[in-house]
Amino acid sequence: MSRAQKIGNLMGVFVPVGAFVAALVLLWERFVGPLDLAVMTAMYVATGLGVTVGFHRLLTHRSFQTVGWVRAVFAVLGSMSVQGPVIHWVSDHRKHHAFTDEEGDPHSPHVGAGRGLRRALAGLWHAHVGWLFSAAGRAEPQRYARDLVADPLMRGISRLFPGWVALGLAIPFAIGYAATGSLRGGLIGLLWGGLVRIFLLHHVTFAINSVCHFFGRRRFATDDESRNVFWLAVPSFGEAWHHNHHAFPTSAFHGLRRREIDPGGLVIRGLERLGLAWDVVRPSPERQAEKAVAA
Repeated sequence: MSRAQKIGNLMGVFVPVGAFVAALVLLWERFVGPLDLAVMTAMYVATGLGVTVGFHRLLTHRSFQTVGWVRAVFAVLGSMSVQGPVIHWVSDHRKHHAFTDEEGDPHSPHVGAGRGLRRALAGLWHAHVGWLFSAAGRAEPQRYARDLVADPLMRGISRLFPGWVALGLAIPFAIGYAATGSLRGGLIGLLWGGLVRIFLLHHVTFAINSVCHFFGRRRFATDDESRNVFWLAVPSFGEAWHHNHHAFPTSAFHGLRRREIDPGGLVIRGLERLGLAWDVVRPSPERQAEKAVAA
């Protein structure tokens, strides 16, 4: 990993943290208006769905098929989340599934020597953000994402990653500036809809790698340590039904019970009704029953 890549990863993790602290200072001094929260929420939802529906369910696991422009929109929105170029994100996640919680998994909290609380904390740190600062274990796109490497559209979107990041920051700035007519309004829009939004989405996503492989419930027979964490389900757009996902990786739906809220799955169902999604993968009740662990 080059020095520039390490610096980029460092900034991607800690600059939004600094922005969040700055936001708290602003809250201490003044009331944040509805526009600020609306811009942050809209950008969070758009880019979060870009990750869970686009990067993850569509491009990594091919859990449904769609038209080219929908693929492109989700790939661009996912890129705005600042979690890396789409081809590299997909490569790392496919490798995670190939070596889940074993040597070779890029971000397992369980791989490494030692036991006890210190080891557990070190593992959680590595799974949450530590793995971003090391080239060890990162996946080779030619091996793990050959289909995307061969796709000119995905190659182009991946190559333009810095531009999508800039766009994801420019949009909330422009909204804030247009709504208030002032540079201060634009900067506040950038703070909430850009940097704070990135911070929140980053750490919700990182929690799937760390928390959802350490705490929570299991109900299927799997060879890994994946867990379902209900309180992360809504902010992660359904990704926190992570054990369900590892039991049925190609399923378009991570929430498999009525009470398992899965916003990403609802979006895919909506696309299906509009005729924009087909070949949607659903694990049958019989398959689920076969894999279920007796209570």
